[in-house]
Amino acid sequence: MYSDNDLERAVAAGALTPEAAGALRRFVAEQSVGPVADEEQFRLISGFNDIFVAIASALLLTALAWIGYEIGPRIPNGPSLMSGLLVAAAAWGLAEFFTRRRRMALPSILLLLAFAGGVLFTAMVALVFAVGEATIDQSPSTAAFLFAIAAAIAGIATWAHWRRFRVPITIAAGAAAAGGVVLALIASAVSEAPAFRDIMFAGMFVLGLAVFAFAMRWDASDRERTTRRSDVAFWLHLLAAPLIVHPVFHALGVLDNNVSMGSAIVVVLLYIVLAIVALAVDRRALMVSALAYVLYALSALFRELGAVGLNVALTALVIGSALLLLSAFWHNARALIVERLPYRLANKVPPAHETGLAVQAQTA
Repeated sequence: MYSDNDLERAVAAGALTPEAAGALRRFVAEQSVGPVADEEQFRLISGFNDIFVAIASALLLTALAWIGYEIGPRIPNGPSLMSGLLVAAAAWGLAEFFTRRRRMALPSILLLLAFAGGVLFTAMVALVFAVGEATIDQSPSTAAFLFAIAAAIAGIATWAHWRRFRVPITIAAGAAAAGGVVLALIASAVSEAPAFRDIMFAGMFVLGLAVFAFAMRWDASDRERTTRRSDVAFWLHLLAAPLIVHPVFHALGVLDNNVSMGSAIVVVLLYIVLAIVALAVDRRALMVSALAYVLYALSALFRELGAVGLNVALTALVIGSALLLLSAFWHNARALIVERLPYRLANKVPPAHETGLAVQAQTA
């Protein structure tokens, strides 16, 4: 069986034209029960060798971080400058083979995260060395500003990694770095404000909406989800979802263990709204990211109603059944929502397809 990675390598080697690869993908999609776009596929592993290489890479990078801690200059009782530097250098070097040449999905994701994290860690430790640990301890605003600089450096390094390797998750990592810069600058400016926490959550929410809009731009450029752009959009949606959801449920008091019957009902209603948005854009990430909050809220609701011993079981039963039902009728539900969207919006989301049974009936 041929994977999308195999097709990409065949196109890169000249064995297949991009048009032939696209035609093959469309043919496979037509023969399958459900349309490819609605399955929300993304490339994580192409075989067990991906897992094998990922484990070996994780062991190597962990060993290098440990060695760097022992041999490199470090903050007293703190991290070492060499740890992040060795991890970042090794991650880039390994990516030259496993990402650029072998096109292995899971190791590529791991190596990108290790590279970005290593650069961020190295930049932050270097800045602490430059200004002194005492200055950081005495001034939270200075610490936040230094983190903004480190995040900017990590963002630039991530952009260079994208230019070299084109790993889909890299765009989301770069967006996270840019968001870190913005939030750190806000924290530096308002660290002494009484409403500091609320300001940070508001900034996080706005960033989430911006990342969501950015993800939709990538999605709109590949509505049938047959290219790498769909994978880029997937990771961006996965980043945007918690940035949007977390501040909303914080405002409702869910994060402070302050759930009344009224707020629990609001949480459930908000989850239904998120489900409608997820159906419209054909991305399940919004629903998954909010799942923990709605489980907690429903559990509290059943507890308020007197089902103390069964509140967790009843919550799992209701949510699990609802999600399975939604999954079974995902295509039908999407069709009902998409056909009611304004034309300009409907033209930017994946087209609504018939259910798999209808497709089979037509082709029989």
